[in-house]
Amino acid sequence: MKTFLGACALAIFAAMLVSPATPAVPAKAGVDTLRRMEAEFMKAAAEHGSQGYMSYYADDAVEVPNGAAVIHGKVNIAKTMGFLDDKNNRLTWSPVGGDISSSGDLGYTYGTYEFSSVGKDGKPAVEHGKYTSIWKTQKDGSWKVVLDMGNASPTQ
Repeated sequence: MKTFLGACALAIFAAMLVSPATPAVPAKAGVDTLRRMEAEFMKAAAEHGSQGYMSYYADDAVEVPNGAAVIHGKVNIAKTMGFLDDKNNRLTWSPVGGDISSSGDLGYTYGTYEFSSVGKDGKPAVEHGKYTSIWKTQKDGSWKVVLDMGNASPTQ
């Protein structure tokens, strides 16, 4: 009986050595993940206005707007984003850099933005600026903006 059990154990051990490897665990997100998210974020804003834009914010997000008080919470931030629903307004941005924490659940992007609109005088107006967004993975595995800020660049 001992010989049979020993042979079985040896057979199982040998099968483990020649069996295919277990599927690899997906790699942690990298900065390319955030660049892709930024592109999807901008597309959603262009196609769906404020609702598309806000779909990338976490419920507990914080907005640090240029020249105004800090805004806490997605609901409150959404109240200030109606300008994205005006077809005369266009917000575009381009990430220049970013990084992700070694734990893979927190990251940031920064870059430049351009906001085009029609001024009160009816003439086109363009504002350029810089932004920083901090992204965090949510319980469902999605990435959402948890802090966003931008500031206008001096006019030239």
